[in-house]
Amino acid sequence: MAAPHPESWIRITPEGLYCEPGDFHIDPALPVPRAIISHGHSDHARPGHGAVLATPETLAIMTARLGEGRAGESQLPLRYHEPLVQKGVRLTLVPAGHVLGSAQVVLEWEGSRLVVSGDYKRQPDPTCAPFEPVPCDVFVTEATFALPVFRHPPAEQEMRRLLESVALFPERAHLVGCYALGKCQRLIAVLRQAGWDRPLYLHGAQASMCALYERFGIGLGDLRPVPRPQKRGETVLPGEIVLAPPSAEASPWARRLADPVTALASGWMRVRQRAKARGVELPLIVSDHADWDHLLATIAEVGAPEVWVTHGREEALIHALAARGVRGRALHLLGRDEDETADDVATPEDSEAAA
Repeated sequence: MAAPHPESWIRITPEGLYCEPGDFHIDPALPVPRAIISHGHSDHARPGHGAVLATPETLAIMTARLGEGRAGESQLPLRYHEPLVQKGVRLTLVPAGHVLGSAQVVLEWEGSRLVVSGDYKRQPDPTCAPFEPVPCDVFVTEATFALPVFRHPPAEQEMRRLLESVALFPERAHLVGCYALGKCQRLIAVLRQAGWDRPLYLHGAQASMCALYERFGIGLGDLRPVPRPQKRGETVLPGEIVLAPPSAEASPWARRLADPVTALASGWMRVRQRAKARGVELPLIVSDHADWDHLLATIAEVGAPEVWVTHGREEALIHALAARGVRGRALHLLGRDEDETADDVATPEDSEAAA
């Protein structure tokens, strides 16, 4: 007997993607009795669920961000490659390469296999396990940067540009806007690899997640809070690098820094108008999502004859897949209009159901 098509056992509900035979949702947008969470960004990891299954790292991130008791009434940690059977559905978590603990959700039922990518990237990242392609019948992919204009340079290249600017303007601080979960830690690690062995300074919003990464064995080196000026009108940290949420660049907090060069690390910085509109002096094209080429390469690698597209630019990707003989389908999941960005959203209008 032929294996059932995933359309017969995976469906879209108001809460999100639902596995009917297993009776659980994946990254649901609303509270559900049983949730599988791909990673800790808030557009995927929401409060109020009953039982929550995720990697140990993701559960720790959820607890840190949501608080005890709000990250699920009960929690089930599942390590990578350790299968679990739920009502006949074999469930396995496989690295997605997005942030610490991020996972693809591999579902197998009666000979049919579907893989939900969650958010993912293919560039190397010393702070999380790399993406692992899994052959499947249906691949559910994100499409945050699914336009040919988005081709991300190596993060190492962008960090060299940052260090060159620091050398060129030693009298100025460099204030780098970056998302607190994943992007911040990746930038730190790549800066260390590039030879920056001096302290890096953190906005308070970044510090707790850096500490969590270090608890999981991800060394980040000497990290310090931004000091307060000793005298009225004085500024601090000339020649140093400060990492902060993007919103901090326009806040009074930033005035304590010595004539800061404003930088923003985001895949959206490929679009010059967005950098200009935000007043970013040093746009750094660093994303924790797959770019156009990596989306297409990944889909070819998993070999799925059918791809379901969500969380971004569905139309362009579906058109490109049709030219390659792959059937594409837009899922239009609810609750994805304003991704807290899984690292990349610069403004609400920039999100466009993206990350």
